[in-house]
Amino acid sequence: MKAAEARDRSAAMLQHIGISEPLRRLRMFPHELSGGLRQRVMIAMALMCEPELLVADEPTTALDVTVQAQILRLLASLKREFGLSILLITHDLGIVARVADRVSVMYAGEVVERAPTAELFRAPQHPYTRGLLSCVPAPGKVRRDRPLGSIPGTVPTIPPGYAGCAFRSRCAQAINVCEREIPRRPAGAAHDYLCRLMPRELAEPQPA
Repeated sequence: MKAAEARDRSAAMLQHIGISEPLRRLRMFPHELSGGLRQRVMIAMALMCEPELLVADEPTTALDVTVQAQILRLLASLKREFGLSILLITHDLGIVARVADRVSVMYAGEVVERAPTAELFRAPQHPYTRGLLSCVPAPGKVRRDRPLGSIPGTVPTIPPGYAGCAFRSRCAQAINVCEREIPRRPAGAAHDYLCRLMPRELAEPQPA
């Protein structure tokens, strides 16, 4: 399209996602915009392609909680308006609980548990998922005189030919069999996890 048409379409999209004075904003450099505005511009750029799937990789990183909430509300609104599917990539379990329909928990590049969001928070199965949730302060569930949970160790380097569970070096329940191929087990409707342990064998993680 011609430059004038591209400018007008860009300005219309900026205005559509809540950026005031869009023509003036188009003439600004990124460093002249706040973090929240830059994030909105990125969303507008993605929507210009009229996608069916929007990949939002850490869309709230480095934003204060008020702006985080605005961005999440904007994504939810755009999802309904444009009929989008959104793949949200985040480390923030609070955001996951608020906005996701289904969750895939990844460790060392591998999906270790998949479930509907409410089911995952109600009955996590993989030791890594349980460890993550034990690290989150939950009102009414975490005693003030007890430390938050933690996961010991660090994420391992995965060399070519690595076999077995990548989490085993940090798992209190790991045994020799964890060095072999790990089965994916069902844990309910649309819920499965990658572990040698059956649901009844999984103990609650203990704070370190």
